[in-house]
Amino acid sequence: MNLYVSNLPYTMTDEELQGEFVVFGTVTSARLVKDRETGRSRGFGFVEMPVETEALTATNALNGKDVGGRPLRVIEARPKEERPPRNFGGGGGNRGFGGGGGKRDQREDWDRDKRS
Repeated sequence: MNLYVSNLPYTMTDEELQGEFVVFGTVTSARLVKDRETGRSRGFGFVEMPVETEALTATNALNGKDVGGRPLRVIEARPKEERPPRNFGGGGGNRGFGGGGGKRDQREDWDRDKRS
């Protein structure tokens, strides 16, 4: 059973997350979701427990438990939703960025810092 765990302390590690659940049974994996750019925890993660009764016991025991000054929220994870592909590329309309400037001075010796 895959569990979604939220409201985690930002300082928590994957190992600490696993440690919260392993007392209730076998944990196949425990991973925090991290920000792509900073590598910092986003405050939620997923725990995989293969035995459903152990996962339900862990859910009931840990949901609302104070960890690092924050009450955990533990629920069964929903399957990842299919999303349409994102269009990052070319063409099609003015999206409000880019664009040119005004007229440029055509004199080759003109220096905009001197404003001559």
